[in-house]
Amino acid sequence: MTPAELLTDSFARLPAIASRAVAGLDVDRLATQPEPGANTIAWLVWHTARGQDVQIAALADTDEVWTAEGWAARFALPLDDAEMGYGMDASEVEKVRASADLLTGYLQAVTDRTSSYLAELDAAALDRVVDENWSPPVTAGVRLSSILGDCLQHAGQASYVRGLLDRQ
Repeated sequence: MTPAELLTDSFARLPAIASRAVAGLDVDRLATQPEPGANTIAWLVWHTARGQDVQIAALADTDEVWTAEGWAARFALPLDDAEMGYGMDASEVEKVRASADLLTGYLQAVTDRTSSYLAELDAAALDRVVDENWSPPVTAGVRLSSILGDCLQHAGQASYVRGLLDRQ
């Protein structure tokens, strides 16, 4: 297995995790905060997709799936199209309201784009420096590991919140 194949397999697991977290929930339940100020399942799945989308687009030097494929219009969130969730407060988190199908559809579209990008990478491409503002400078491989880690954490959090909601 090549490093790109390993990353592809890892990213491909995200939609299934998210699908289990959103299964059978309506828009209101997906937007329920388990505690005041906590992230919702809708926000967690949306942010998982947006974070991946923004960062993979930057690595691949492509447009984001969010805008290029019309997902921003389909979601019609009362947020700027450039918003990806980083640093949002509770009142902004509450604005992310969407159906399970919309959330998982967008995440799958982003994951498909990620898979296409990864299919073109070789080991040398993973060593390409993409951010010199750190010591040591960040390579594409390190950035991909970071993106994947963040996505897995948020997908896991969505699963955890689902468990909390199921007990209410």
